[in-house]
Amino acid sequence: LSVSPSLCFLLAVKSSDSSTPVIQLRLAGEKRKHYEGRVEVYYNGEWGTVCDDDFSIYAAQVVCRQLGYLDAVSWHPSSKYGRGEGRIWLDNVHCSGRESSLAQCESNGFGVSDCKHTEDVGVVCSQKRIPGFRFINTLANSVETANVQVEDIRIRATYSHRKRIPITEGFVEVKDGGKWRQICNEGWTEMNTRVVCGMYGFPGEKGYNTRAYKLLAKRRRKNYWGHSVNCTGNEAELSDCKLGREVELKGNRTCEQGMPVVISCIPGRAFAPSVSAGFRKAYRVEQPLVRLRGGAMIGEGRVEVLKNGEWGTVCDDNWNIRAATVVCRELGFGSAKEALTGGQLGQGIGPVHMNEVECSGFEKSLTECFFNRDVLGCSHEEDAAVRCNVPAMGFHTRLRLSGGRNPYEGRVEVLGERNGSLVWGTVCSDSWGTMEAMVVCRQLGLGFASNAFQETWYWQGDSSADAVVMSGVRCSGTELTLDQCLHHGKHIHCPRGGGRFAAGVSCTETAPDLVLNAQVVEQTTYLEDRPMYALQCAQEENCLSSSAKGADTNSYRRLLRFSSQIHNNGRSDFRPRAGHQSWIWHECHRHFHSMEVFTHYDLLSLNGTKVAEGHKASFCLEDTYCDEGIQKTYVCANFGSQGITVGCWDTYRHDIDCQWIDVTDVKPGDYIFQVVINPNYEVAESDYTNNIMKCRCRYDGNRIWTYNCHIGKTVPNQYGS
Repeated sequence: LSVSPSLCFLLAVKSSDSSTPVIQLRLAGEKRKHYEGRVEVYYNGEWGTVCDDDFSIYAAQVVCRQLGYLDAVSWHPSSKYGRGEGRIWLDNVHCSGRESSLAQCESNGFGVSDCKHTEDVGVVCSQKRIPGFRFINTLANSVETANVQVEDIRIRATYSHRKRIPITEGFVEVKDGGKWRQICNEGWTEMNTRVVCGMYGFPGEKGYNTRAYKLLAKRRRKNYWGHSVNCTGNEAELSDCKLGREVELKGNRTCEQGMPVVISCIPGRAFAPSVSAGFRKAYRVEQPLVRLRGGAMIGEGRVEVLKNGEWGTVCDDNWNIRAATVVCRELGFGSAKEALTGGQLGQGIGPVHMNEVECSGFEKSLTECFFNRDVLGCSHEEDAAVRCNVPAMGFHTRLRLSGGRNPYEGRVEVLGERNGSLVWGTVCSDSWGTMEAMVVCRQLGLGFASNAFQETWYWQGDSSADAVVMSGVRCSGTELTLDQCLHHGKHIHCPRGGGRFAAGVSCTETAPDLVLNAQVVEQTTYLEDRPMYALQCAQEENCLSSSAKGADTNSYRRLLRFSSQIHNNGRSDFRPRAGHQSWIWHECHRHFHSMEVFTHYDLLSLNGTKVAEGHKASFCLEDTYCDEGIQKTYVCANFGSQGITVGCWDTYRHDIDCQWIDVTDVKPGDYIFQVVINPNYEVAESDYTNNIMKCRCRYDGNRIWTYNCHIGKTVPNQYGS
């Protein structure tokens, strides 16, 4: 049986019953996490698989516990993790669930099977390890490629470094058999350090003061682990590394020529300790070539690459943990926890720039990896994404939600300073909105904001935390913590007071993401001269510029008309925040508007000042068309529910009222035509950067040309911005 580098070897403990064959288990296969995979058995000097006939959750429990996991979550038949090779050692396995080894379960006997490898069984174990589970290599002479398998790993900082956040330097310790143990540094390599730093959310490693740690180690009582470690540097965590040679444990004389392993990691720019100016100097701020979009948590998102001035996505063909780790380290995070496929963190827009990406794992940027420029057959349904390891910053300890019906909602309470001591208190809800709520949900690791509340009287918070300790909060939405947002500092100003007016939030794991189709706008733009007598409804809804007031009914208005097609590319439906009861009936158009302001339409000069009085358009939201296989949910007619379903789009045709900008008073010249969706952030979205569309316009007094329409906040320089 060939050994793939992605295999996870987990060693079984030898059975006390001498008549039971000694076997060893491992989980193997592609596209899996370390606690799941195809079940493989080492018996009689050879690796083989287990057939899925008669396999049960009880057998899965025996496998998982034998591998040191607390329990089994599920099992999978029909070679879900790929077909194995070699012998099929076990078939028709019957376990009660109480056996200590799979070899103790009833079966046809070793090697007796009528199965094929298409029937190889797989299991999913719980992620929790059995406390005190002791790593014992029962087949050390037979198998030299076993993986590190311990209960836990930590970086133990020295006393002087313990208060630093994040902890970047210290002794590496592993928990095995319920006790923390040091690793002898004889044979320890930079590659091992790279893996541990990556696990803890750090992109790189550096040297440290060896002399100081040697002196410290001499004074400390040591309890060494009995193995060395051998990493290639590409592993996502230490448990993916191979075991090195055994370390002879000789009490105080263990590791005589060395000392306990110490590592020192370099944090990414966003996590560098603010006290050290040296960290700031170490990073040159450059135009990034790679970014993450659509993720709820810090260090996760859809991967997007900049090419020829245009952002595009990466196709998930061959997407793996190595490529994901290159992205994570490039962006200042650690190694990748997951390489996600199938547009799991939302679908992007624009071109697909890369396909079949292959990385060695040591590239400085994803753009240095080999890839196929041919993206035929790739769609945004195959957009690749990542989840990265990030440093433990303790963000969630400085903020809490109180009084909610579930952990995802409640009054926001922060740890603030009052009279020289830290106390819990509330946040003033003046100016509190979706952007501020987004930062709270991200800080707590609860995903996106679904609502921001300016009254929270219905949530009974902690009465000792009623006092307002934070006011004037204004966030851009990109901050990692609420205290990074603009706020009043020590000088609290909250006219309404806290209490019932304290700020609150509700969070959700998924969010919608609206994107305007720029191509449709560019293709449908034209001018129409329309008489005032045909614009009475539009006048009532303030869709014309102020000069139209009192204008003769036979006079004409010049309108810049266009169609807009708004897609929901997110992972949940876009729903108006207001309930049915507060929707506004528009008699002229005979339907309800569920959002007071859904879009802004503006014509700007090249320096960004408004030249036409744009208007705030509010419409009825519904599913006009949907992708194949998706059912329409929302319809405006008959007071129906409003919204835009994931995978659907709402189309406003160029010939409907208010689908225009009144350019009657605009002089000939070059302009920027701008559309902004959900401009007041009334509804939370996973990505607001794609809510703006800009086009270049040339108007000669009679005709208009619209070109270079694109999504994003800036107009490229070559277009005159």
